[in-house]
Amino acid sequence: MASVLDLRRRIRSVKSTRQITKAMKMVSAARLRRAQARAMAARPYAQMITSVLTSLIRRTEVIDPATGNLRHPLFMARPEKKILLIVVSGDRGFAGAFNGNILKAAYQFLGANEGKEFDLEAIGRKATDQFRRRYPAAVRVEQTSENPADFEPMTISRRERKAQIEVVGDHVGMLEKLNAENVFELAKDVIARFVHEEIDACYLVYNEFKSVIQQRVVVERLLPLFEIGKQQITGAIEPSKEEREAAAEAAVSAGVSLSAADTAEADTEAKKFGTAEVDYIYDESAEELFNGLLPKYVASMLFHALAESVAAEHAARMTAMDSATNNASDMIDSYTLQMNRLRQAAITKEIIEIVSGAAAV
Repeated sequence: MASVLDLRRRIRSVKSTRQITKAMKMVSAARLRRAQARAMAARPYAQMITSVLTSLIRRTEVIDPATGNLRHPLFMARPEKKILLIVVSGDRGFAGAFNGNILKAAYQFLGANEGKEFDLEAIGRKATDQFRRRYPAAVRVEQTSENPADFEPMTISRRERKAQIEVVGDHVGMLEKLNAENVFELAKDVIARFVHEEIDACYLVYNEFKSVIQQRVVVERLLPLFEIGKQQITGAIEPSKEEREAAAEAAVSAGVSLSAADTAEADTEAKKFGTAEVDYIYDESAEELFNGLLPKYVASMLFHALAESVAAEHAARMTAMDSATNNASDMIDSYTLQMNRLRQAAITKEIIEIVSGAAAV
């Protein structure tokens, strides 16, 4: 049984831990507010691109009547034999079940599509470490051959698949300082792989964030495009009632709003952009407009998902640290009660010894 001195040491240790978790909770709350503002600031841009594309599709046939082909390869739907799965996790821990739920959704998707070839792209340290331990990295072999045009040596990089599921890339630290330029480069690479038929489809696993109590882990189809402006959710993991209640308590104690930001007016104005019922005259052809706008649309979808994932991670960490702080307080109360009982027992024992000695005299 622990002595009074041991219990005092434990209480001091738990108090120090409680100070750390409380500070981490407040830091996460501040970062959550900034992440929410960033996600909201990106919405008008994405909404305007969506409005222009919707207007363009309404006035221009997606299928060229002369050739019978799609005007842009991003609309091309093929049998999904080779799939790129982008998994967006966090770079740090202490976020409760945030990273676990994302990896769980990814593994469920892999299991539901057994028999297909997968390329995994990990964003965040947690997914990167997990996939590196379980799956091999993709291998590319460079071969030198003769260029038939000028008969000069030409180096060609060729992919050699050695496993059904391989890791093709990772982006550790990308979410620490979310940069639109880096996201656009990633979207450009994904589009190039899809256009060159290295992959037949691209899916995105991330935490969809609306507010502290309105979020879920979703699997969203990024490519091919089917309907502009509409999410193609193929799977989701909803939070439990207990998790929502814990998140609400943490948000209230940290001064974070429980409701989603009211952007109805801004969204309405953005939806009006380029959608008036008039005949627009475009200088460029429909193919050129699609070539210019569709990559930006895909990049905006990817950026929006990453921004929401960042906000969801901070919300999960705030909730986890609030729970840890409450547990530390409960532990301190328990240790204090045990220490007081031991002290009382020691005092009672001394009184009994004194009384017994006086009676014996």
